[in-house]
Amino acid sequence: MVSPYPRKVKTASGATAVQVVIKDNGVRRIVEHLGSARDEAELAALMHLGRQRLLAGQQVLDLGPALDGGGKAPGDGGAVRAPEITSRRSGWLIEVIKTAYTRLGLGEATGGDRAFEQMVAARLIEPTSKTDTPRVLSEIGWPGPAHRNTLQACLARAQTRGYRESLSRALFDHVTATRGLALCLYDVTTLYFEAEREDDLRKVGYSKERRVDPQVIVGLLVDRAGFPLQIGCWEGDKAETTTIIPVVEAFQAAHGIEELVIVADAGMLSAANLKALDEARLRFIVGARQVRAPGDLEAHFHWEGDAFTDGQLIDTITPKRGSRSERDKSLKAEPVWDPGTHPGSWRAVWSYSKRRAARDNQTLTAQANRARAVIAGEKQPRRTRFVTVHAGDAALDEASIARARSLVGLKGYVTNIPSRLMDAAEVVSSYHELWHVEASFRMSKHDLRARPVFHHARDAIEAHLTMVMAALAVARYLQDATGMSIRHVIRALKPLQEVTINLNGHPLTAADPLTPEAKDILTALNIPTGH
Repeated sequence: MVSPYPRKVKTASGATAVQVVIKDNGVRRIVEHLGSARDEAELAALMHLGRQRLLAGQQVLDLGPALDGGGKAPGDGGAVRAPEITSRRSGWLIEVIKTAYTRLGLGEATGGDRAFEQMVAARLIEPTSKTDTPRVLSEIGWPGPAHRNTLQACLARAQTRGYRESLSRALFDHVTATRGLALCLYDVTTLYFEAEREDDLRKVGYSKERRVDPQVIVGLLVDRAGFPLQIGCWEGDKAETTTIIPVVEAFQAAHGIEELVIVADAGMLSAANLKALDEARLRFIVGARQVRAPGDLEAHFHWEGDAFTDGQLIDTITPKRGSRSERDKSLKAEPVWDPGTHPGSWRAVWSYSKRRAARDNQTLTAQANRARAVIAGEKQPRRTRFVTVHAGDAALDEASIARARSLVGLKGYVTNIPSRLMDAAEVVSSYHELWHVEASFRMSKHDLRARPVFHHARDAIEAHLTMVMAALAVARYLQDATGMSIRHVIRALKPLQEVTINLNGHPLTAADPLTPEAKDILTALNIPTGH
């Protein structure tokens, strides 16, 4: 006879039975059936129980009666009661979220508000309503999930205690302590509401998605890597160009900033905005509308025609207002912008790309073909480019098409940074960092599902956005540290559970083994695994 040992056996129900068996003269005999497992954690617990009993020298276990009247566990032929799961906990996921939250200083910024932390965690794990948040947290075993009434009270508390401002300070401190802050990116988006009526905040306004629901405008200021620093909210019918100055001025005042570069797209290009940023002693880089190219590049077209080389940069000037330029086209050399010598101009950098030209040409061809179809009556006229109407007759605007063709591949940038501080190539590369703020908006709207918003009162909407900003910061922190999206991190860690099983009065705890991917995440975050 050999010593008994635990054995795993697949059952007809698809579970894995764990038995204590011995071999006697080549014949295997079942000593005890310990139970059936339906996942890795349950299986680990039962195997652990078997090894413990064998080490204690007990070959036959007195574990009580079976579930059915015949003394067997249903479908498994065992001799004991099926294990009862008393708790499940995605411990590594909870640890990772709590670690990021703490390292960013968000707990300290909110005075240790556990309910706010839980709302941020739930937004990361499974974005849902505040009412459903306790269910999300309970499913992963988050300690002490708050009641929905507590969560609603937290929204009010977030406004009255100024959580947004304190969180912004914490995020600013994190950025300045880790990688420094010399450049900020700004952009706006809209968040819509499942509501029929407007109010003083939720207004029907311009929507890129052509929605007619009430909406609010959200402005987001991030560092050059897309890490959130400040968020603002305005009425849905407000012009986007009027949002940048309030956000930047509030950020500047809160942190005592004098020197900073603000990067924004062409939608923010207004004479008033640029003047206000300049007067605040802030540097800016904004996209230039292509229609300004003929004026800004008048000398180039005069001397060089419309010939450009791939990657060519032209550093020149552009009028602050109107089209009257301080540039003398009779001079071949482009002027070097200086606020003293060119008080009526900003610096302008124009770049040419063959790839952009190919894309622009493709777009123009499609627009010209549509114009022809409209003129031929094949399509309904609806703000069709390159169609002119004279005396009721539609005609193709060949001159406009030719002018547009001459500008393909060109992209302009307007700035108040002298070339001695930043050369043309760096101006262009800094502007191209804007994809980070766009990525943060996509993350907040899709991964964190910041919309649609189900709140109605303005304070609740503002508090919701504060919570989304905190969740975005945690998501960005984890993404930067691990190189994985927040969705990827959640999928990798959520299934790894610590399970506590009650097996006829015997409490057992076991955990899923760490996967290589999970180990990579924990290593990247410097979280010890105990192995």
